[in-house]
Amino acid sequence: MISNDLLALAPDWQQQAHQCLLQGNYIKAALLYEQAIVAESSVKSHYWHLGLMLLLQEQEVEAQTTWLLGMSEGEPEEIDFWTEELIEVLHAEAERRRWEVGDYAVAWAIRQHIREINPNDVNNLLHLIGLSTLQSSYTGEQLKDLGVLELLKSESNIAVDSELLLQVLSNVLTQAPFDPSSYELTEACLFYVKESRDLMEVLIPFIYKIAYSAKQYQLAIRFTELGLRLEPLHPELLRSLSAFYQDNSEFSKGIESAKLCYSVMETVADKIYANMLIMRSLMSAGGYWEEFCSALELQKSLLASLLEEQPPSLDSSATIRLFAAVFFFPYFQDKAQENAKLRIQLAQLCQLNIENYAKEKVEECRQWRGRILKADAPTKRLKIGYISHCLRSHSVGWLARWVFQYHDREHFEINAYMIGAEMSQGQLHEWYISKADKAYKLGLDGQEAAQKIYEDEIDILVDLDSITLTTSCETMAIKPAPVQVGWLGWDASSVPTIDYYLADPYVLPESAQEYYTEKIWRLPQTYIAVDGFEVGVPTLRRDELGISEDAVIYLSTQRGYKYNPNTARLQMQIIKSVPNSYLLIKGLADQESLKNFFIQVAESEGVSGDRLQFLPLAPSEQIHRANLGIADVVLDTYPYNGATTTMETLWIGVPLVTRVGEQFAARNSYTMMMNAGISEGIAWTDEEYVEWGIRLGKDADLRQQISWKLRQSRQTAPLWNGKQFTREMEKAYEQMWQIYLEKNH
Repeated sequence: MISNDLLALAPDWQQQAHQCLLQGNYIKAALLYEQAIVAESSVKSHYWHLGLMLLLQEQEVEAQTTWLLGMSEGEPEEIDFWTEELIEVLHAEAERRRWEVGDYAVAWAIRQHIREINPNDVNNLLHLIGLSTLQSSYTGEQLKDLGVLELLKSESNIAVDSELLLQVLSNVLTQAPFDPSSYELTEACLFYVKESRDLMEVLIPFIYKIAYSAKQYQLAIRFTELGLRLEPLHPELLRSLSAFYQDNSEFSKGIESAKLCYSVMETVADKIYANMLIMRSLMSAGGYWEEFCSALELQKSLLASLLEEQPPSLDSSATIRLFAAVFFFPYFQDKAQENAKLRIQLAQLCQLNIENYAKEKVEECRQWRGRILKADAPTKRLKIGYISHCLRSHSVGWLARWVFQYHDREHFEINAYMIGAEMSQGQLHEWYISKADKAYKLGLDGQEAAQKIYEDEIDILVDLDSITLTTSCETMAIKPAPVQVGWLGWDASSVPTIDYYLADPYVLPESAQEYYTEKIWRLPQTYIAVDGFEVGVPTLRRDELGISEDAVIYLSTQRGYKYNPNTARLQMQIIKSVPNSYLLIKGLADQESLKNFFIQVAESEGVSGDRLQFLPLAPSEQIHRANLGIADVVLDTYPYNGATTTMETLWIGVPLVTRVGEQFAARNSYTMMMNAGISEGIAWTDEEYVEWGIRLGKDADLRQQISWKLRQSRQTAPLWNGKQFTREMEKAYEQMWQIYLEKNH
């Protein structure tokens, strides 16, 4: 101990003690506070700091004893005041540990002592929750164990730090998105947020993540409805709710919410997207054809107004959404030039706006492209980037995997930019990651993806999404790679910065280049190939369906999007003309609506409804493929053909009738059949479609011959040679790169 005289000679002892704390010399700091207590026993803060120094030395009992000693013989009001002082000291050190030192464990231990002193300090409890998330020890149980939910739900007037509450909520939703307590915490937040905008900044990205990354649509709906309690007409939440209902197969609610969304939109751009949601909801349900046609005509009118206005300063969200405005046009009509013209005009408007709001990023990428032309460029290992939200259990995911499997790693570096993939996407998704040199699980931010691609110095960027996910369109518009290519997705997106679109001799007519902004690069045989498909054990049996062994089974299995009344009528004409035949119909749609749609068409063509049967969705992709084998003939859709389903049908060896059209979507099955080595079933007119359907239904020998040819084609056809196809893709990449170098030298 030192005397008062010694203390008088050290007026900076408090500063010394603080420096000892910062340096971790708790023993010396404790000694200084002990000396201060001897000199100034009435100054209670010395006790609080001494106890803290002891606590940091893990002397918890001694720390508590010191604090009790400081409070001994105090009156109740004094003790309350001193307790607040002590808590302030502990809080300050806990915050320092959290923010300056990053020592979450010590901060958590200090806050546990605050909790012992004041168990109902809700802000301290929130800090404890936040620290547990930072330590990755949060499980969801802590919210209830610490009594946080009970306090927040109580009617007592508690002072909650709303900023802290939202920080903790954000962390909790990240760590335990599916725990029921996370929903309860979000619900409790509604009462305490000062600005609804602050909650939306946490809630909306989370909702998108669990919907589009985790595919938890029901949960996304519940959280969206929470946000709508706070802001019943919030535009983004209304847009989301409609899409989530549709994705969750709640079709009636999807239609209703899409119409509500449209009713509150004010700008033409917002009305266009809201009307697209109405179109999507009607097509998802299936059977609402007349109403869909009205919505499509409205869409054309809205687009005409927007294109005439040419707004240059749309924000990023409004701009990105516009790419999808024409998504459903090819499902309605096979008018390639008309559809392409609208798509091109819209993409050009989007490009204008992206170059305005992302000007710095666009310019940064442009400057980088100017620096990469080096002497060794022609001989270097090309960096190929694939961007998609479908590298998982998805049609694109099943088809693109052979390119990843067979890429020549000696000459090509392969990167995968997985959009909307922050959460686990399943086994196939992980397989893609294992096959890439670099793989990124990204959110739904197109500029973030562009930054990664730019940093990786990708040479050729390949978009697999087109306008099926408009985030990718934004990335492509920024042009983070010197050469950009569209492949596989939906059709060409017409984004002006995409250089090439991969096709083949069949999937686009020769005249297509007249209405494509991208240079059509025709691969020599096929634009897609696989080595095959995994097939499970079928769950469909004729006897269980009440169909005799000698009956002819026609099958149509597509999304509700693709069922068109004109094609349905042709199918009914086939059924009517083939005795003892049945049409099995399977599709992701509102089953009652789909059933009514087909029965009405059947009755109008004089076909009894008992010759139609509606199948449930298969429990897995493998079983779905196996169940195709029940069919004698598969009837394709038009003007939007099957793609993956067509390939699966051909792999199983089932004859198929397809109607070839003008647009990409109406020629998928045509190119696949040609590349599988068969022409039987390819129709160029409605009349030929019906003729082929009848002929294949009546001629069992012809069906058998086609099945045999399809089985034999597995060994020789381009459609079933993933390795050869990959070599052709790589050759195209090398030629594209050489063209780029020659053009820019």
